[in-house]
Amino acid sequence: MNDPLTTLCKLFLIFRLSFLLLILVVATPVFSADYEKGVDASLRGDFMTAMNEWKPLAERGGATSQFQVGWLYNEGKGVTKNYETAIKWYLLAAEQGYAYAQTALGRMYEGGYGFSQNYIYAYMWFSVAASRWDKDAESMLDKAAKYLSIAQLKMAQKLARECVRKKYKGC
Repeated sequence: MNDPLTTLCKLFLIFRLSFLLLILVVATPVFSADYEKGVDASLRGDFMTAMNEWKPLAERGGATSQFQVGWLYNEGKGVTKNYETAIKWYLLAAEQGYAYAQTALGRMYEGGYGFSQNYIYAYMWFSVAASRWDKDAESMLDKAAKYLSIAQLKMAQKLARECVRKKYKGC
């Protein structure tokens, strides 16, 4: 004999799970469409529209959108160029393991954009990104290494290992 309250609870749970599944199925294409609208706008040179599409996604934690918003600030496309704001967005994406953002941070350190020029940290970020299969980062490793002593290179490699061990948080 089934308890009516237990049956009612089970039905309510099934309803809630079905509702959540429906939201996921319906909402996912909307999020993708916003990102794609940003890509299309960027390719047309309409960077303000790209920012309007990507920033809400970035604020919700989308690593790809965070990287793109960082790039817009880094390049001054549709917004005033601002290295500090670019770094903020790149870091958010990099901490999620987004290799292109990690490479971007390496380039910021290498060029002294928003940071003091620091080849140890440039190498560290390039190394982390290269471990995530970013070919650009692999090529940048040798370039950054030329500016490092043996001791500095070992320090940069140690920092990269620690960063990976910490899952890219607080690097």
